[in-house]
Amino acid sequence: MRAEWDVIVIGAGIAGASIAAQLAPTHRVALVEAEEQAGYHTTGRSAAIWIRNYGPPDVRVLTGLSRDFFKNPPADIGTDRLAVDRRILYLAPPAEEPELDRLIGLDLGVREISLAEAKALCPALIEGFAHRAGLEPDAFDMDVAGLHQFYLRRLRQAGGQILLRHRAGRIERREGVWRVETSTGAMLTGGIVVNAAGAWGDEVAKLAGLAPLGLVPCRRTAAIIPAGPYEVGSWPVVQSAAHLWYARPEGGTRLMVTPCDETPDVPHDVQPDELDIAVGIARMQQALAIPVRRVEHSWAGLRTFTPDRSLAFGYDRDAEEFFWAVGQGGYGIQTVPAASALIAALIKGEDPGPAASLLPAIDPMRFR
Repeated sequence: MRAEWDVIVIGAGIAGASIAAQLAPTHRVALVEAEEQAGYHTTGRSAAIWIRNYGPPDVRVLTGLSRDFFKNPPADIGTDRLAVDRRILYLAPPAEEPELDRLIGLDLGVREISLAEAKALCPALIEGFAHRAGLEPDAFDMDVAGLHQFYLRRLRQAGGQILLRHRAGRIERREGVWRVETSTGAMLTGGIVVNAAGAWGDEVAKLAGLAPLGLVPCRRTAAIIPAGPYEVGSWPVVQSAAHLWYARPEGGTRLMVTPCDETPDVPHDVQPDELDIAVGIARMQQALAIPVRRVEHSWAGLRTFTPDRSLAFGYDRDAEEFFWAVGQGGYGIQTVPAASALIAALIKGEDPGPAASLLPAIDPMRFR
């Protein structure tokens, strides 16, 4: 049996779109998505901040390797706001001072600043809340929609196909070829299946008769509020050193606030929880003198973690040519240039370059 496609990628969020785009110049690629739009569940709900010090060691490596792409993007990137500088201000009340010391100790750009400097950066800071403060000057806002569309456009230009409203059903390997039946009744055949289904990653594996990895989707809630009397366009992201909340400027007059919740959930179209919204605002108001009389908008997304919170990229040993690309947690956007290049190299059998040292730590078979 000859496969219709060289590679079938399941999941059209930022992970699946970027992998498909990387492979399309040399492979026949189909990108399969259950929803009516690509990136509906997670990519489209990202907070969109590149933070060098965020995540476990493997994530930090890929984040660092991705920086040059954001700062020096391809000419056809399609956006002039791919990376807009946005400093991170870390506030540490007494209980969070060890976390601030840990961030500084990583030696990845966070430095201690005086409380007077912190007040100058964020005039709403309440005196006495923080005993110490830190600054990460190298962070930036990311244009997530622009980046996602860039990868989808690159895929189409290279001859790949995007199949929306095609939820994967039965998946089986027969005569050396993967057969993926979709909700439309279509039967796709391919040499390689890439599982980039995010929160649905374990469900896709089960459809293929494979053991799950133990992925845990976690709800993250955010709300947009007016910034009161403040013009916040030039503010940094203001964040608890222990990552218990943060407030990010949205334009010049609004803030996005989150309690940094990670509530275990199940794969679905997750909705915001009113209590989480209230908790996020209450935590922020302990630190910032910002009155909140209304919430303009709120939403929630799923951040999906492996059991040890590191990434899971690699082939399944129990099924020929079934590749896992899951467990990105909340780091998928800021790592995607390097992560997709790494995955494409592994699938092509090429040298993975400077990320090669990560392979033992991110091998999905560590959970078997």
